[in-house]
Amino acid sequence: MTHILKNKNLEIQIDIPFENYNFSRFDWTGKIVEVKFQNIQLSGIERTDCQNENYFGKGFYNEFGIDTALGFDETDIGGWFHKIGIGLLKKDDTQYLFSKTYEIKPAEFKIIYEANRILISCKSKVVNGYSYFLRKEIELRENSFTIKYNLQNTGIKDIITNEYVHNFTAINNDAIGDNYILKFPFQLKPELFEETVNPEQKVDIGQNEIKFNSTPKEPFFFSNLTGGENVDAAWELINLKSKIGIRETGSFKTNKVNLWGLKHVISPELFFSIFIKPGKSTEWSRNYSVYKVK
Repeated sequence: MTHILKNKNLEIQIDIPFENYNFSRFDWTGKIVEVKFQNIQLSGIERTDCQNENYFGKGFYNEFGIDTALGFDETDIGGWFHKIGIGLLKKDDTQYLFSKTYEIKPAEFKIIYEANRILISCKSKVVNGYSYFLRKEIELRENSFTIKYNLQNTGIKDIITNEYVHNFTAINNDAIGDNYILKFPFQLKPELFEETVNPEQKVDIGQNEIKFNSTPKEPFFFSNLTGGENVDAAWELINLKSKIGIRETGSFKTNKVNLWGLKHVISPELFFSIFIKPGKSTEWSRNYSVYKVK
């Protein structure tokens, strides 16, 4: 059963580790599949053209190591490597691809349910000198929810990776278009973006905000919106039609912010860089607040 955290303003639906999505990309610990504010939908899905939406991302799914999974390069073909929050994946090629479906040996998961929060832990096996213990807590507050992470390095090699939340966002199922404004707390410098995919020129880049002159029919993507600078980890999406805003604020600085979207969903992504020595741990958090626009 999907676990629900709910109060008078917010409802968060969370799939536990082996429920519904169980593939090799997104973290299984606390899969936030849907968020509603006063019964208005705030979350979307990755694709609308598939028979089974559980194959793909939705809601506020997160991922560790989108570019390369932990220990992949040191693993021989046919061997196993870590995907944090999932378990072990079987290496079948020389290049790691996040979109590929890998054979999985799941990690060990434990769940604690409380009135306004859920705690899910993930304990890995030791493979190629790597192992870890991940603890994730999702807590519901009056007009917000917080995701807290604690990642401990229980192996003998450094853990070097990153984590982000894909944030499949759509307010009241409204198509992406001129009803939306996406704001950032830093200056946008398009000439410093690593990659720009805006085939229809429907995404307008301002000084510190992004608008849409009409609904895009093709996917859009912008990588490294910070231009490599270290900035406050935050974004704010406002829907002028519904007069609702949602804001994510990280407890960390980031030098990598990506943006992806389609006509039905927009996904701002704040990356957290992870470097943990053996025997050490690191903590970070993401707070999502929802409000009415006056």
